[in-house]
Amino acid sequence: MSFNILKSRDTRRTEAERRYVQELRDIEKAGFNRRELLRMGLVAGSAGLAALYSTPNFRPYWAHADGLTLISPPNTPFAEPLYIPPAMTPVTLNPGPTKGPNPSPSANTTVLDKGDGAYSPLGFTEANRPQHQRWEEFLPARQYESIEMPVAHSFYPAVDGMPPYPIWTFVEAATGRVAPFRINARYGEPVVHRVHNALPMDNHGFGINQTSTHLHNGHTASESDGGPTHFYDSGQFKDYHYPNVRAGFASTHPTSTLNGRTVQGDVRETMGFLWFHDHRFDFTSQNVYKGLAAFYTLFSDDIELDCNDETRGLRLPSGPYDIPMIFADKVFDLNTGEMLFDRFNLDGILGDKYTVNGKIQPFLEVKKRKYRFRLLDGGPSRVYEFFLSNGQPFVQISNDGNLLPRPLTRTSIRMSVAERVDVIVDFSKAKVGDRIYLQNRLEQTNGRGPTGKFIAPTNIVEFRVAGPDAVDDPSRIPDKLLDLPARRAAAQTREWSFGRSNGAWQINGEFFDPNVIRAAPKQNTAEIWTFKSGGGWQHPVHIHFEEMQLLSRNGKAPPIDEIARKDVVRMGQAALGTQGVGETKLFIQFRDFLGDYPLHCHNTVHEDHAMMLRWQIVP
Repeated sequence: MSFNILKSRDTRRTEAERRYVQELRDIEKAGFNRRELLRMGLVAGSAGLAALYSTPNFRPYWAHADGLTLISPPNTPFAEPLYIPPAMTPVTLNPGPTKGPNPSPSANTTVLDKGDGAYSPLGFTEANRPQHQRWEEFLPARQYESIEMPVAHSFYPAVDGMPPYPIWTFVEAATGRVAPFRINARYGEPVVHRVHNALPMDNHGFGINQTSTHLHNGHTASESDGGPTHFYDSGQFKDYHYPNVRAGFASTHPTSTLNGRTVQGDVRETMGFLWFHDHRFDFTSQNVYKGLAAFYTLFSDDIELDCNDETRGLRLPSGPYDIPMIFADKVFDLNTGEMLFDRFNLDGILGDKYTVNGKIQPFLEVKKRKYRFRLLDGGPSRVYEFFLSNGQPFVQISNDGNLLPRPLTRTSIRMSVAERVDVIVDFSKAKVGDRIYLQNRLEQTNGRGPTGKFIAPTNIVEFRVAGPDAVDDPSRIPDKLLDLPARRAAAQTREWSFGRSNGAWQINGEFFDPNVIRAAPKQNTAEIWTFKSGGGWQHPVHIHFEEMQLLSRNGKAPPIDEIARKDVVRMGQAALGTQGVGETKLFIQFRDFLGDYPLHCHNTVHEDHAMMLRWQIVP
């Protein structure tokens, strides 16, 4: 279906809808920030936009139940292959990374032109930052370089004829490849990732050209965490130092042993699936929705565990059979195909198009063997419950990138924003020519959270089973994965309550203030934190730096899929039963590094408006 044909089919859009899109863009161009819009009364949850119109019954596109709904142009499903994120290429940075802010300007060459002009980080200077903690202990063994820049991209398959529009994303400086790519890192090999900010002032309606790249759940020092207040401007770069060392190396576990291998830190704290994304406060939802997200996989062949090798360690599916997927629902302008973002919705944004690795409803040709799929809910607000269309179960091996004690066989996988789940799917019993679909069946009509009902499935990825009938597959599904860490005495307890006021979001009755530290746990201690939430909303709550271990939900043992270490816990949506109601207690530690980190809701719309706080590890 051509783009011109789509333009002629604009009969579904009413005059009120056209006015909504135009006024949305006009207000965005005026440059008002969230706090100014709140004072003006233009954002007040699901009814706020009525102030923009003469009709009191107006509903923006994300209010699906009643009123007007903006509908994206139709797409041809399963017309293009799933984009397989390539591994980034290690480079030698010029100038070389330094402990403190780099005194020399960057001296790299122009990257490939991606359709919106070539960008060069030549002459960029490093943003001011504290010195890297423990730099001499973890000198970088691998270096990577990316550039945040606009790229012309269409989420639609080429057959639909939709023109590309600028997104903002990471571009690999060495090759010009566009995210979502992946950094394949290894324990024992520290990494420096240099991120140049070459974003323009012209944001095409949303986003801001100031960024802070967060390695989601990396055990990293504060200055490399990519916290919400550590952003820097276009024309600068920052060197992020990832020591790739297990928690406890400087405190509880100077060394530990597994499979006859001795390493720094607690081997039971081993991680495997992380991701990095922008985290600039007030604009995380916009910048990530716009494309600033990619993968970071961390292998543990130093203890013969998760080795990226099907013949060693756990022998999990590896190489081309280890595929990460980031799911992000979006909405597009029916006339132009341009991606839309409702800056005035504080409840949570839902799109009517499901993208996977940057394409709407792609297909993947699979062999008759086992695959490892790393599933990531990239937000901004949707909760998924995944099924396979043929009734086949998943074998879940991790939660939030942390290996479970043992694999779980599950008919469905529920995920909220920023949660990650590794699953193994075995296609060996399928027939050549079969079409098997990864489906979402969870109903969600607004940003409040899912209703808890299952509805007619939406097919998101089509798996096409290809020959031959007999395929060599040395991978295994192990009986045992990784034991949980031991817990120790807690030095203190704290309580955090997630609520709502004046149409926006609070923790303990306070909106986020970037200048305030709300807690100061002592280095190398442990604490018990209690999360409370109600009101029928769901909040996927994320703590930076160290994973949590859930102790209880409403006084009962946590569900079986939450017994591993986690960095996101779903809170507050009554429809989720035992997985989301009321009160959750968790155990968390604060080891090895100092500095400030955030606690926030990872429904990124709630985070930006303003369900977040800063805490700081002190000596």
